[in-house]
Amino acid sequence: MPAASEETKSPIVSLRGIEKTFDGRPVLRGLDLEIETGRSLVIMGPSGCGKSVLLKHIVGLLRPDSGEVRFHGQRIERMKERGLQPIRRRIGFLFQGAALFDSMTVRDNVAFPLLETGQAGPDLEDRVRETLDRVGLADTLDKMPAELSGGMRKRVGLARAIVLEPEMVLYDEPTTGLDPIRANVINDLIVRLQRELNITSVVVTHDLDSAFQVADRMVLLHRGRVRMDGTPDVMRHTSDPVVRAFLEGREMIDAPDGDSDAGVQGSAEPETLGT
Repeated sequence: MPAASEETKSPIVSLRGIEKTFDGRPVLRGLDLEIETGRSLVIMGPSGCGKSVLLKHIVGLLRPDSGEVRFHGQRIERMKERGLQPIRRRIGFLFQGAALFDSMTVRDNVAFPLLETGQAGPDLEDRVRETLDRVGLADTLDKMPAELSGGMRKRVGLARAIVLEPEMVLYDEPTTGLDPIRANVINDLIVRLQRELNITSVVVTHDLDSAFQVADRMVLLHRGRVRMDGTPDVMRHTSDPVVRAFLEGREMIDAPDGDSDAGVQGSAEPETLGT
């Protein structure tokens, strides 16, 4: 994907020193990450490394044990629910299973955020139809989720995530459970919506084909921190043993943090990567 212009590179989200433990097990261990406005960031890593946990911190569904989460410079990690609501309206979230309401039609699922936030004006039907058209499902308005394929449900979930015209969309394993053809439909939508709507995309995925298709920038999490941060090309050519093991589908060794390319930015050339 083409690099974003310089003026779009200020961070929309900053995470600093994020610590999160569940039942005595550390998941995020002092994680630092900045997410640039208008670009597509892919977050990768093995199961249990904290990818989905990180997403939920961005939108305030989880609170860190310590550390800071900032949205456009405003600290949100200790905000009360009432204060978080206007921020959440600016962030769409496509959950792993699409999380549609089974008892609602496609129309009602997509309209739900507009109704919940008091934005359901006389143009409600038009907005719902236009949003479904963006994901290629304008003819499914009256269908129930049970009548849809897995890929179609994901697209309805995506329509619901963007109907409020958010600045950022978070994707939690958007291609899980889909065959390669339907996965490519989702990948193409992620790329197209980012360009057409000028949104920031954050994609958590195990799917390497998807990751390299949609990413401007890639991050690999390991041991609760960012192990490597760079462009897809830098990621492909790294000599870091942990990253190489992940990309090649081998068991990830527990190499010390000092032996990584972590923190290297996407503009670096592979041969200049530092430790």
